[in-house]
Amino acid sequence: MGLLPELRASALHCLLETDPSAKAQQVAAMARAHAGGAMLLDAGAALSAGGAIPGRPPRPELVAPRLVGRRSMVTVEGRAMLIHALAHIEFNATNLALDALWRFRDMPPDYYTDWLRVSAEEAVHFTLLGAHLRSLGVEYGHFPAHDSLWEMVDKTRGDVLARMALVPRTLEARGLDAIPPLRAKLAQAGDLVAAQILDLILREEVGHVEIGNRWYGYLCRQRALEPRATYAELAARYEAPVLKGPFNLEARRLAGFTEDELDAMGGSE
Repeated sequence: MGLLPELRASALHCLLETDPSAKAQQVAAMARAHAGGAMLLDAGAALSAGGAIPGRPPRPELVAPRLVGRRSMVTVEGRAMLIHALAHIEFNATNLALDALWRFRDMPPDYYTDWLRVSAEEAVHFTLLGAHLRSLGVEYGHFPAHDSLWEMVDKTRGDVLARMALVPRTLEARGLDAIPPLRAKLAQAGDLVAAQILDLILREEVGHVEIGNRWYGYLCRQRALEPRATYAELAARYEAPVLKGPFNLEARRLAGFTEDELDAMGGSE
């Protein structure tokens, strides 16, 4: 009987996959194997990528955010542009979860289980949005996209504390604020399928941001750091975007932000 596959090495294999559909299928298979007890974990293994990270297709063309284009809800093409942008976010989110899973050594076992869950859920989000995009006559890759989310993933590759601070609890948390108005626009335009997908994404993104908050708190305690001061220092050092309201305070509370943090944001419901 052969040895069982190792979780972090399997996550790296998925991350290097360039075909988005194949990546989503591989992530789902990895999650099923882990749930069935058919995966080992070597948290201390020193892994090497041996390929470009993340694996992605030649399209979409990556451009500056200002060049992505306007997304009018009046036309099918405009809605397709928005769905495409959301699919790209979820594709990047799948990759960032896989990167958090394989890259950082010597974390507790629950850390790796949490990020496996995030990768599997993000892959489902991408698959749902991709299928809806095809129903609008467009394939993923048709429109240009920007890479702001992955740029921060790359900048924080050397420190799991910075990664937890500035990706899930900063950039991904912006999705908690952005999804409700986008959902309302799509529903108003009559795209109820897209609206329902966004309902699912919002519910699960609360959990993803909570995972980032929880492991950020764990790492601050482990390193004897004050969380708010440390966050401010990391945000300045890594040039994180300045947060602007309005904020979805209810979702942020569910995701583990403290009242002091929410008060400091100065946002509104």
